[in-house]
Amino acid sequence: MARRVFYSFHYKPDSTRASKIRTMGVIEGNASASDNDWESITGGGDKAIQKWIDDQLSGRSCTIVLIGQNTAGRKWINYEIGKSWNEGKGLFGIYIHNLKDIAGYQTTKGNNPFDEFTMDRDKSKLSTIVKSYDPPYYDSKQVYGYIHQNMVNWIEEAISIRENY
Repeated sequence: MARRVFYSFHYKPDSTRASKIRTMGVIEGNASASDNDWESITGGGDKAIQKWIDDQLSGRSCTIVLIGQNTAGRKWINYEIGKSWNEGKGLFGIYIHNLKDIAGYQTTKGNNPFDEFTMDRDKSKLSTIVKSYDPPYYDSKQVYGYIHQNMVNWIEEAISIRENY
């Protein structure tokens, strides 16, 4: 079955890293917003942002959170995670700090954004259920290759995990 995914990421610092993953051609993702589009969306306030996210999440089977240095704890990342989980979508994260940005820089590893969520039934953290993958390489090309090689399996596993909750 063809999967359609939503990519969640901190736009300004991680858009180049996210673009590398989104254009791998491994899976169909949500439509990207150009800088001008995103400024227009955010200029409409919280309701416009929420509507754009909701529209982008519609029809997706999985949400992939691209975890950069400052992804965890961001308002709209948290909204996307919560909405995805509550709608029964597969959900997982990929640490992208070792992918180079447009200027050729890497960054430091950020916190796990799934630690911000607690499950109602047993008060455990969502991070004990939802997986986050940290490619075991420092070299950006190796990180890219690792993500490319494993993405489809991670998506299927995330969907399978979500079906059990």
